[in-house]
Amino acid sequence: MLNIHDILETINMIKDENLDIRTVTMGISLFDCVSEDENRLNDKIYDKITKSAENLVSECSEIEKQYGIPIINKRVSLTPISLVGGALPSESYVRLAKTLDRAAKTLGINFIGGFGALVQKGMTLGARNLIEAIPQALAETEFVCSSVNVASTKAGINMDAVAEMGRIVKKAAYLTRDRDSLGCAKFVAFANVPDDNPFMAGAFHGVGENEKVINVGVSGPGVVASAIKRAGDVPFDELAEVVKKTAFKITRVGQLVAHEASTRLGVPFGIVDLSLAPTPAVGDSVAYILEEMGLEKCGCHGTTAALALLNDAVKKGGVMASNHVGGLSGAFIPVSEDAGMISAAASGALTLEKLEAMTAVCSVGLDMIAIPGDTPEDVISAIIADEIAIGVINNKTTAVRVIPAYGKKEGDSVVFGGLLGEAPIMRVSTYSPSRFISRGGRIPAPIHSLKN
Repeated sequence: MLNIHDILETINMIKDENLDIRTVTMGISLFDCVSEDENRLNDKIYDKITKSAENLVSECSEIEKQYGIPIINKRVSLTPISLVGGALPSESYVRLAKTLDRAAKTLGINFIGGFGALVQKGMTLGARNLIEAIPQALAETEFVCSSVNVASTKAGINMDAVAEMGRIVKKAAYLTRDRDSLGCAKFVAFANVPDDNPFMAGAFHGVGENEKVINVGVSGPGVVASAIKRAGDVPFDELAEVVKKTAFKITRVGQLVAHEASTRLGVPFGIVDLSLAPTPAVGDSVAYILEEMGLEKCGCHGTTAALALLNDAVKKGGVMASNHVGGLSGAFIPVSEDAGMISAAASGALTLEKLEAMTAVCSVGLDMIAIPGDTPEDVISAIIADEIAIGVINNKTTAVRVIPAYGKKEGDSVVFGGLLGEAPIMRVSTYSPSRFISRGGRIPAPIHSLKN
């Protein structure tokens, strides 16, 4: 039974500590839309999306009113479009992206994900054509997000795809150069991508999912930071217990919203992603959590250990609060979307190399990092390769979303606004990995992938 203390505590989390439901994402299968006629394919996809999610925004608004819980984003994720479009030429994939964008506008959602491909072992013709279309598709749409899975622990790393990602990112940066290379903020390269992630830019509807599904992503870095502050300088085992109990409370709110959304929309509940997703708002920062633990500045020595404790405790608390936890789940460290990370990067305390080390123990990877616009393609590919290797060897999801901001150099900044925030341009090593990247082929799967 609920008591007055629990109710007041939740109200305080929402009012003063930035607790929110970061996203309610409806996943939609598009396999029944396949058609050899391009116009028919576009029409069927548009109709399927708009009919399936026609009440998503209105029902989420009603849940907000009923429970007083902010739901920041309403999103749709789709079957990877390369699996639906097949051998369409690249220009047809661009037109398909515009169909997705039109559907998103009709629904009034924030983003639509799934314009992507799974190429961890090799590329089909459809995947190759879609990848070629990504820069133009992102430049000419507003709401479409794209992801490509280039590696898995089972398959190894498709280095041909990784090399291609450097070129795609650079082209997307150029085509959106009038908007601080915003196109790159809507694209992410993955290793071990989860099928049920509700967060953009990497959300898509996995091939083993229901026809439709509701996935919810919770947030609450400010809540965790406040709990740690109240606890004071307790030993680490007690500190972990504080984070665990707080994560449980946050995830229960997500479970409630997920159940309500599923019931109201008549769509099966999928998972709650219990990630601590920050925002540029002061106080809503994963970096501030780490600093509340006792670090002078996020990025100093000890940051990786602090993040490891946080990530593990969040998962332990969250899995007790929901029957189905999935997605990425843990702590996000996107630079531009986290006020504390922005400050740490601007001061020089947080470097690209330190961020890479931190990704070995957190939920995802190098996220929303702005780098000089003249960074070569092969360097971007090598940044991706390094991060993807962490995921493959450690059997975890990792990803890269970097923004080579056209015309910008170290010390400048990019400004996207909203949840995407702003970021200082970070230093990148100028030593060349060109010969390494040009080898191509596939880095074999690690020995621990042989589990059959």
